[in-house]
Amino acid sequence: MSEQRLWAPWRLEYIKGPKPDECIFCSKAASGDDRSAHIVARGERCFAMLNAFPYTNGHLMVAPYEHVGSLEALDSETLLELMKLTRRSMAAIRTAYSPDGFNLGVNEGKVAGAGVDDHVHMHVVPRWSGDTNFMPVIASTRVLPQSLDSSYEALAPAFEQHP
Repeated sequence: MSEQRLWAPWRLEYIKGPKPDECIFCSKAASGDDRSAHIVARGERCFAMLNAFPYTNGHLMVAPYEHVGSLEALDSETLLELMKLTRRSMAAIRTAYSPDGFNLGVNEGKVAGAGVDDHVHMHVVPRWSGDTNFMPVIASTRVLPQSLDSSYEALAPAFEQHP
């Protein structure tokens, strides 16, 4: 059998691209342009934004405005808002995408898989029955049928339905 190649050139931008000198959560939260920063919801202490390199369409990250590296470093009010915004994110994703379930998680530290290890954040990843097909399993390639801008257009109004 001859070798087959599957291409996902957009991933190379993330893998080899320059890493920002500043924290992506701090800089995007302060940008003043939620649409271009893909911030779909803001609270008093936390915000939700699309993951620029998602596992699935609608993959969000919920983060505090405060730059801390661990859940343990958050005060109780911020921790509570982080969880409430995570719950609200799930409701908005259900409205926009009708997933069958979710993966929720916090990766603290590089050893745990954190891409940004000094600003704690919760991943909210919608899942569908059968969404793991041969592409990610065999080819380590994910197929995402929707752009980040289109995901923003689907999710931002859904958050308005779930205050």
